Amino acid sequence: MIEVEHLTKRYGNHLAVDDLSFTVGEGQIYGFLGPNGAGKSTTMNIMTGYIAPTSGEVRISGHNILDEPEAARKSIGYLPEIPPLYPDMTVKEYLVFAAGLKKIPRRDTQSMIAELMETTGITDMQNRLIRNLSKGYRQRTGLAQALLGYPPVIILDEPMVGLDPRQIIEIRDLIRGLGRKHTVILSSHILSEISAVCDHIMIISHGKLVASDTPENLPLLMAGTNTLQLTVRTKEQTLRSILNGQDKILSYTLEPSAENGAWDAVIRTETQTDLREALFFDCAKQNAAILNMQLSRMSLEDIFLELTGDEETQTEEGGDDNGSNLPQRS
Repeated sequence: MIEVEHLTKRYGNHLAVDDLSFTVGEGQIYGFLGPNGAGKSTTMNIMTGYIAPTSGEVRISGHNILDEPEAARKSIGYLPEIPPLYPDMTVKEYLVFAAGLKKIPRRDTQSMIAELMETTGITDMQNRLIRNLSKGYRQRTGLAQALLGYPPVIILDEPMVGLDPRQIIEIRDLIRGLGRKHTVILSSHILSEISAVCDHIMIISHGKLVASDTPENLPLLMAGTNTLQLTVRTKEQTLRSILNGQDKILSYTLEPSAENGAWDAVIRTETQTDLREALFFDCAKQNAAILNMQLSRMSLEDIFLELTGDEETQTEEGGDDNGSNLPQRS
């Protein structure tokens, strides 16, 4: 359905999208997740033909977005973060206008608009000026515009930003419904929005795709999905010796503990590995007192923070490509 290959976008010396490649299949809701400034909007603007890439290709239903822009765009319905609305038009006037821009045959326009207003829940608002609509109804109007022509792919850039909790729930339900008839790509920097509606999550950081899988399988992609927190009263070198003797430890970090004479260790292991019993006996042999031992699996939130690092400090046009840095074995 959508193929993105080696996509790169530079603004002067700033790299916004860095050699990005992924494929989107049919009939699912894809979440495009990343912090503010990760390159999500830039990527979506390239995918929809609003801006040109520095290099790379985007194909929509087999059509190159640059070589065959009209054919490619017919397959896409796009709702930008700020919907392209005309406040002095009524809802229906705006949708008739948008249908004309999309070259939808006049004989189909009225019935299509009526159906899409019903789908998006704005039928009762059709004669209101857009300037008098709430934020939620403006989003719905923009979404109805994106659905005109029944494109197979719907791209939504931050569709729930600025909405109140009730409106967010309503838009989520609406997006789930769209997923039954369309392939939906939904971007957001808010994890709960993505995990609540998406079948597949792509995490972008510093313009790079750093993870791509279902919400259930994403934890299995991380080296060290199990995290063991350990507090031991002993000398630092003794604890290092104990930990270095465990070949199933992928990485660990040590810090002085708030407990007098103790050290805190954060240990990462493979998903199916549980080292608690082995560490207990090894510490006992060294007369090292275990004050705390807690095993936990990485949540989706942990994975997001691990992969995106300090991205929040970057701007979309000026994000540095630092990649993801897992603690190394010491």
